[in-house]
Amino acid sequence: MAADTGRYRNAVNKNKDPSGLLISVIRTLSSSDDVQDRETEKGRLEEAFETCDRDLDELIVQHYAELTTAIRTYQSITERITSSRNKIKQVKENLLSCKMLLHCKRDELRKLWIEGIEHKHVLQLLDEIESIKQVPQRLEAYMASKHYLHATDMLVTAVESLEGPLLQVEGLGDLRLELHSKKLNIHLVLIDELHRHLYIKSTSRLGHKNKDKNAARLPGSTTKDASPMPVLDVSSLSTPRKLLDSSQFSTPGSSSVRELQQDVRELNQSDLPEVDPEENSAEFMGILIKALAKLKKIPETIKAIMERLEPELKQIVKRSTTQIADHAYQRGENLAQESQPRLLLELLELLFDKFKAVAQAHSVVLAHLQKIAVQCPGGAHEEGIKLYEQADVSAKIQTVLQVLLMEYLDVKNSRSATEPSAQLSYASTGSEFAAFFAKKKPQRAKQSLFKFESSSHAISMSAYLREQRRELYSKSGELQGGADDNLIEGGEMKFVCKPGARNITVIFQPLLRFIQEIEMNMGPGQAKQCQLRAFLTYYINDLFLNQVRTEINKEIEAVSKAADPLKILASADTMKVLGVQRPLLQSTVVVEKSIQDLMSLMQDLSAYSNQFLEMVCDKLKEYKEICNTAYRGIVQCEEKLTISASWSKDEDISRLLQSLPNWANMAQPRQTRQKREDEEDFTRAAFAKESEVLTGNLGDKLIPQNEILRDVSDLKALANLHESMEWLACRLKTFFANLPHASNSQVVGESERSREQILQTLSDLSRGFQDIADRCLLVLHLEVRVHCFHYLIPLTKQGNYAIVANVESMDYDPLVVKLNKDISAIEEAMGAALQQHKFQYIFEGLGHLISCILINGAQYFKRISESGIKKMCRNIFVLQQNLTNITMSREADLDFARQYYEMLYNTADELLNLVVDQGVRYTELEYINALSLLHRSQTGVGDLSTQNIRLQRLKEIICEQAAIKQATKDKKITTV
Repeated sequence: MAADTGRYRNAVNKNKDPSGLLISVIRTLSSSDDVQDRETEKGRLEEAFETCDRDLDELIVQHYAELTTAIRTYQSITERITSSRNKIKQVKENLLSCKMLLHCKRDELRKLWIEGIEHKHVLQLLDEIESIKQVPQRLEAYMASKHYLHATDMLVTAVESLEGPLLQVEGLGDLRLELHSKKLNIHLVLIDELHRHLYIKSTSRLGHKNKDKNAARLPGSTTKDASPMPVLDVSSLSTPRKLLDSSQFSTPGSSSVRELQQDVRELNQSDLPEVDPEENSAEFMGILIKALAKLKKIPETIKAIMERLEPELKQIVKRSTTQIADHAYQRGENLAQESQPRLLLELLELLFDKFKAVAQAHSVVLAHLQKIAVQCPGGAHEEGIKLYEQADVSAKIQTVLQVLLMEYLDVKNSRSATEPSAQLSYASTGSEFAAFFAKKKPQRAKQSLFKFESSSHAISMSAYLREQRRELYSKSGELQGGADDNLIEGGEMKFVCKPGARNITVIFQPLLRFIQEIEMNMGPGQAKQCQLRAFLTYYINDLFLNQVRTEINKEIEAVSKAADPLKILASADTMKVLGVQRPLLQSTVVVEKSIQDLMSLMQDLSAYSNQFLEMVCDKLKEYKEICNTAYRGIVQCEEKLTISASWSKDEDISRLLQSLPNWANMAQPRQTRQKREDEEDFTRAAFAKESEVLTGNLGDKLIPQNEILRDVSDLKALANLHESMEWLACRLKTFFANLPHASNSQVVGESERSREQILQTLSDLSRGFQDIADRCLLVLHLEVRVHCFHYLIPLTKQGNYAIVANVESMDYDPLVVKLNKDISAIEEAMGAALQQHKFQYIFEGLGHLISCILINGAQYFKRISESGIKKMCRNIFVLQQNLTNITMSREADLDFARQYYEMLYNTADELLNLVVDQGVRYTELEYINALSLLHRSQTGVGDLSTQNIRLQRLKEIICEQAAIKQATKDKKITTV
């Protein structure tokens, strides 16, 4: 029994289904044969039921509220189901009754149903008619608020309805004609609006940066970020056709657009979107294209875009010109008085930005057009739609820029300046270029009989804006006049600066960058077809370079082909500006200015640097030949050079002279004094070397007058030529040192080699000008010395110094007087024409040379008396005095010459004793010449054998003195 009870409990635990439990109990009772077991089982069941009742009562007590709610809900649901069944039963009965009644009156019901449909259709038509009658007002409101797509949809739908379902309604005839007319003309408004966004809206934000900087000048600028109303706000301008044409989009009862908007807003305010449709210009243009596509006016739109592209671009040019003029006017610049290519640069940069914006806007329009063309059934070409391309826009932009550049670069005058009789061979793309160069009939000056410029009705929009600007400026109290008054008139066109070929230097680099951007957008295949680059290349190569060459030729010819170009000097103001202390040739200054101009052009037009370098090279070659010709004109007489010129041309002599210390001191003037103090003996040796060379070359021949330069003005011209050539060579070195390398000048291959050759030629030319300067200085240096030979050799060879006191004149020798005059005149000319260290180079060592000439001249005197010696000493003294005044030094070499002649006061034997007592001061030859002169001049000196003994004794004394001197020197060295 316990086992059965356990199984029963397990079964209860495992199976909580009541039916399963009951079956289990029944199975247990039926399988048991013992009554006691059954009673036990019965008791256990009763106990279990009592336990369940107690648990149930407890649960009912605990959940009484939920149980009551569930019972009530169940009762309510039962009642509703019962009620619904009764109602359905009643409906079925009613339907059966209706069916029976309808079956009895079928024909009458059908008639009523048909009449209901007819009345419903009539009401629909009346609603549609009522809606269509409001179309003009709603259309006007949409157009005023620029919701063009809504307006187009409504208009197209209304016209289709009037020409379709409502075609037979006679009362809508006027409305049908009105809306049809609007449909035929609305695309013109859309096209105008599209052009306004293409050319005005897209560029309205450009060019105001500089204006904002000057906002503080104008009244109305209160904060840093707030800017006043612009003087000329291009965003407020519209294309020639008005957006709202009163003949097309106005109703009879409307007085203004504002009143119409108010009426429509009251009628149907919910139909108008509150968002500004023009906030996003790209989306707005897409809406315009969609509207035009709905009107099936895409071909007309494309045609209008292509026809109005160039005129609109020209309008942008005009507006930008006025805009730049306004900016310049606000800055206080007067365009009529100043030529400012910088304003042209500002104009072009503004135009580049605006044209880029226009091109970008066209790309947006093209994208929308292509999308519309793809969406068209059968494609765009089958409907006759031929889209334009971005290349067409780029070509028109280039054309407009080319016309503008031709005006500002003054192409017509540039052409006539270089080739007056030639016609322009450049093939232009438009008919305007042919018309531009065509001969124009002379026009008579138009004289107006009446002027209405003060009339308010005659003021145009531009005049009105000009008045507004003037009023604004006058209120500020800073500026007078107006920006338009400052624009430079040029026929029908106004300019921000004076047209001229040199304007290309300012705009070349930005223009080249813009061309490169165009070519980059065109792609590598079409880059060679860039019209603007072709024009720029043509203009610079065929016009500008020729004009620059012509201008430079005229400037150089004006100063170099004068009667005496080496005597035409630059003005004092020019020298002050250049910062030079000595006069320069006017031709050299002009040439340097031309070269500097060409160098500036080469920097500005870097792509054409080789051409400008070649031009520099040609001009320098020409000028070098001019200078050489002028130089030969001075130093050459009857195809024969002067002595000084021939010596300076001799390589050996010129090399020797330039190797001497005085030349090095002249080349480095700062070290001259130090060298002269530390190396005075060395410098005297150099003077002696120079005197020896010059004396050896001239010998004892007399120099005719045609072999020296007697005119001091010629020497001054050579000095001016020297200073000019040296200054020019220095300037050229500075120019060429700043030249960019070939790799930075956009040249490759053969052009690099050509450039290197040109630079080498220019370096040679620079050295050539320096060589001319050195040659001129050597000629001046030598010419003064040749003058000394010219006057002093005849003095010794032809002069009479065997004079008797109080019988013959003891005045200075006339040749010495002439030499002093020449030296003084040369000193005056050189002091004004040469720098101080070069002036010293010419006159330093001159005393040594004069001393050598006079001492060597003793051999040519036939006889000399004491009075003659005194006269010679006076000659030496006056020469020494003159040279001292020039060189500001003692000129001890002339003391040496004077002491030589004073030595002749002694007899022959006394001369030998003097040599023994004083030592050897002169050369052996000079002592021999002095002893021979004493033998010729004094009586009782003995026969020839006696004279030879004295000469032999003289040589022995000189040898002994030399040995003593050498021994003393060796002893000093040993001691040290």
